[in-house]
Amino acid sequence: MTTVQAIRTFVFYLLLSLSALVWSLISFLCLPFLTSYRSRYRFIVQNWCRFAIGLAWVVAGIRYRVSGAENIPERPCVILAKHQSTWETFFLSGYFSPLSQVLKRELLYVPFFGWTMALLRPIAIDRENPKAALKQVAQMGQQRLKEGCWVLIFPEGTRIPVGQTGKFSRGGAALAVNTGLPVLPVAHDAGRFWPREGWAKHPGCIEVVIGEPMYANGEGPRAIAELNERAEAWINAQVARMDKAYVTQAESEQPAA
Repeated sequence: MTTVQAIRTFVFYLLLSLSALVWSLISFLCLPFLTSYRSRYRFIVQNWCRFAIGLAWVVAGIRYRVSGAENIPERPCVILAKHQSTWETFFLSGYFSPLSQVLKRELLYVPFFGWTMALLRPIAIDRENPKAALKQVAQMGQQRLKEGCWVLIFPEGTRIPVGQTGKFSRGGAALAVNTGLPVLPVAHDAGRFWPREGWAKHPGCIEVVIGEPMYANGEGPRAIAELNERAEAWINAQVARMDKAYVTQAESEQPAA
């Protein structure tokens, strides 16, 4: 990372941290006037997440382009997305509204930020108890979908470095099958510009691809497994294509010997 990019990254994190603090305080004070869940989500989450994505674009040089937006169904469903960084959490929370996502229960204990998030109906799980967490996702996920919320699940469970893949949990596919709704697969290469580890940020354009909704072929465990495998294969294939395109472009831009 160059000195200029290091300075841009520092400024980005400084402004992002300040905005989070200020926006959490403002949101907490405005909560009594935001009577509906949708209004709370738009005001508190969607606006700030869009600000964060715009800040990354302007200050850190992390742009993005989206293809497949026409595939988004009118009725909210289960979103299964690749997980490489924090960027996609901001982006998807600002792109889909209202959205409930699975997150660590500990985040709700953070002063102001966590207290505010608790009022936005997340699916807060205890990662130390996988079986209980799976039941929470199933029960609370069905409730959120009935309330008209998108449910975001990162089936790999944790951020996976660029070039690697993680085993897909069946929780999201099971939720879709049990509610009779499709899964909406989302692939991207955000981790290339916003790495999983460290503070470095690299300028470039993130590609986000939204696939066609995938419906289960039947019911029961076999249908869940097949739907999960289909979503996993599509997402991994899209990410592999992005990786190949990036390498090809990088090689073409190298000066001739």
